[in-house]
Amino acid sequence: MHKERENIFSVKFFASFFICFLLGFSTSIYSQKTSTSSAATTTVDTKFIYNLLKAHPEKFKDILKNVNQREIQIIYTQIDRDKNNKPSFKQFTYRLNPNAYFYPASTVKLPTLAVALEKINRLGIEGFTKYSRMQIDSAFVCQYSDKVDSTSETKYPSLANYIKKMLLVSNNDAYNRMYEFCGQEYLNKRLWEMGYPLTRIITRFFSVCDTLSNRYTNPMKFFNDKGDLVYDQQMEFNPDQYRNPIGIIKKGTGWINGDGRLVKEPKNWTYGNYLNLQDLTDILISLMFPQAVPRDGRFLLTQDDYNFIHKYMSLYPSECEYPQYCPEDGWGDSWKKYLYYGAMKDAIEDKNLRIFNIVGQAWGYLEDCAYFADFNNKTEFFLSAVIYCNTKPILDGRYETEKIGFPFLAYLGQVIYDYEKDRKKQYLPNLDEFKVQDKPY
Repeated sequence: MHKERENIFSVKFFASFFICFLLGFSTSIYSQKTSTSSAATTTVDTKFIYNLLKAHPEKFKDILKNVNQREIQIIYTQIDRDKNNKPSFKQFTYRLNPNAYFYPASTVKLPTLAVALEKINRLGIEGFTKYSRMQIDSAFVCQYSDKVDSTSETKYPSLANYIKKMLLVSNNDAYNRMYEFCGQEYLNKRLWEMGYPLTRIITRFFSVCDTLSNRYTNPMKFFNDKGDLVYDQQMEFNPDQYRNPIGIIKKGTGWINGDGRLVKEPKNWTYGNYLNLQDLTDILISLMFPQAVPRDGRFLLTQDDYNFIHKYMSLYPSECEYPQYCPEDGWGDSWKKYLYYGAMKDAIEDKNLRIFNIVGQAWGYLEDCAYFADFNNKTEFFLSAVIYCNTKPILDGRYETEKIGFPFLAYLGQVIYDYEKDRKKQYLPNLDEFKVQDKPY
């Protein structure tokens, strides 16, 4: 994968991180911020989730015997509405520990696409939108150009179409383009400004890119409907080298590289992406309920942006016309809906339950972060979880994802959903704002 470099932190980066630490952005559970609500967020870190899992031994008995080996972390967020439909949140966690590194895989796509969308808004250039035609060039190693996109209705690349592919089927090439549009330095500093100082999104999903080349991002141009150039972004370079905020991270005794060869040394994520489960959950909450988040913790998005994200996060692949994903090609309705559906790829008859989520799957780790909305039963909640599906010292791509990981996440989502459906609430939620499937994006 990525060529590792043991360079020393730059003085600028170390000072920034140290200041964040002194200000109290610690790695203790949920102590770094209260971004999920300005008024009514309560964290209840008890044995609630453990007792709920223990009450279903037929599903979780073996998992509970091996929670350390499986590196399980869970966040369950209850939502209660007041008479004006205003939400408040109560969180229950299980084994939540930001110091326990897990490879975030594709979950980094969520903050990346959010920063990309708000970058357009912050630039404020007339005629430049998420639908603008892109021309992507290359100017450094690990970069490749793109001028056409056969999956797009216009046959041209656009940020909107890339975001669709990221949210519908977790497309990696689309993520690379979002990362390149943001630029490594801008992407991370913006997330730090918003209260996520531990987050590091510093690599593409492209095995030939090393630490240095990931600091360079492609030049690209954007055109309006008339074909006029509206924005010309030059190649960008991050002068600072970022690394994992929790130190040297190595795993296993060997791993298989991009050429299929065994590397006889631990897999090193010291210069890899880092996104802990609490920050990921808070980012999703901020995208689903921006008005419940302090102003400086919100992404600068339009209502159209929020509707766009909500639609393609909850849409089933078969429901999308552009890009088109056919079930016969393996794109089942429940593709990437791990919590509740697991590995199932069948058609889903009941479209009243929508799951707005982002997932990750790589190097034995499996993650899902989701907002559930059942329009019929007036049920809603957030659920995030990670599990490690490898018991071998070698990271060889042959993991227990199908046998252990997917069933665990499916059972977890189903158990929490059943509990929520029966949970008594003073006021039932009005979920109409999330019924965006029929809007013409």
